[in-house]
Amino acid sequence: QVQLVESGGGLVQAGGSLRLSCAASGRTFSSYAMGWFRQAPGKEREFVAAISRGGSRTYYADSVKGQFTISRDNAKNTVYLQMNSLEPEDTAVYYCAASLRNSDYVRTPDDCDYWGQGARVTVSS
Repeated sequence: QVQLVESGGGLVQAGGSLRLSCAASGRTFSSYAMGWFRQAPGKEREFVAAISRGGSRTYYADSVKGQFTISRDNAKNTVYLQMNSLEPEDTAVYYCAASLRNSDYVRTPDDCDYWGQGARVTVSS
């Protein structure tokens, strides 16, 4: 079992920044790939970013490329999502997710095995 706990969400004005954190416990953190997804009201959950088990490779949705940065600290069992230049369309609940499939591929919710409870991000105009 893996437990994931997000933190760092909140209300921010357009153009501002937030950093989300996701603390993991229960298994060896460096053995699973991690991803961030988001779900806006009335929309499906969508891929935002992913990072490989060792942290050397990162992947982003086109909509956030150059704006968001995913990183991980395997010593702290934590993955981060730095979000800059936020816009109202970034408003959503953000979820971190873990994939324990001995692969670094994380692109869809079906690729993930464990989920955090979500962190709400609201960007005001």
